[in-house]
Amino acid sequence: MSTHQTLLALDYGTKKLGVAVGQTLTRTATGIAVLPVRALEPDWAQLDTIIQRWKPDAFVLGLPFNMDGSDSAMTTRARQFGAKLQERYHKPIHGVDERLSTREARDISRQNAERAGKRPNDRALVDALAAQLLLEGYLGN
Repeated sequence: MSTHQTLLALDYGTKKLGVAVGQTLTRTATGIAVLPVRALEPDWAQLDTIIQRWKPDAFVLGLPFNMDGSDSAMTTRARQFGAKLQERYHKPIHGVDERLSTREARDISRQNAERAGKRPNDRALVDALAAQLLLEGYLGN
């Protein structure tokens, strides 16, 4: 990893794609968007806009392994999505184990809502937070 890269993390799902941006210099990440996924395809136009804005040097893609470390059907779908990313944007893709990242994101979202005296009702924020957690893990935070 070079000293300064902008990275885009993607938490691929069959209905939503969580997106986070971060950089290697500060080793920070922020959830920025949740895009719809229809028929296993993300909204490519929205993803194009995000990529044009942030100009990532590489992608970090969550790979949802089974708890025993084996591939699941979603691992295969995420890898297929990664191949399409590579073909479309010609950027390196770093796959990371995302087991339990969505559960952790839900827990954090619920705790933050409780602290603020609100109900945790924004599912979209959970998907962006899951992508953020993937990227933070990749950056070693």
